[in-house]
Amino acid sequence: MQLAILILAAGKASRMGAVKQLLKVNGVSLLENAISNSKKLENSTVVCVLGAHAAEIKKTIALKSVAFTINKDYAQGLSSSIIAGIKYLQEQNILFDGIFIQLADQPAIELAYYQEMTALFSKEKTKIIAANYGNKYGVPAIFPKAFINDLLKITGDKGAKEFLQENRKEIVSPEVTVNLLDIDTPEEYKNYINTL
Repeated sequence: MQLAILILAAGKASRMGAVKQLLKVNGVSLLENAISNSKKLENSTVVCVLGAHAAEIKKTIALKSVAFTINKDYAQGLSSSIIAGIKYLQEQNILFDGIFIQLADQPAIELAYYQEMTALFSKEKTKIIAANYGNKYGVPAIFPKAFINDLLKITGDKGAKEFLQENRKEIVSPEVTVNLLDIDTPEEYKNYINTL
């Protein structure tokens, strides 16, 4: 089983008022933390989708063996980053059985949760593996290859969420619980840091 991991880090983070991807948690930037966890997952190729502040981020992130692709349409929302990532995989002829979509701004998700998701996908290869947010599903999520053409049609900032709701019957979620907080504002960042 081969996974292509897309770490979405293209947003301009207007509510944060800083380059969110480079905010530090325990001395490591949010993006480096996401990349580091992904690199520990077996049989996977990691691709980081950048947009706003791409040059500054690439200069700061020193991790090797990670591919970067630029989403020039990042202002169109999260869907455009998913599409940019998939197109990059296709252009580079990267083989995969599933695409594992992650966000750079969910630092509380530990490696064990990602491992749980990949283990579930290896058993349920035709199902979408998605995080359960209580009354809805969201990313991180693993999409089998069969869904790729549908993913290329999503639009806007809520495209992936809507796609997941439309395909609820195809979703399996890990039973373990995890803190799915994504950090969007200075208050959320400060509050999260204070819990560590």
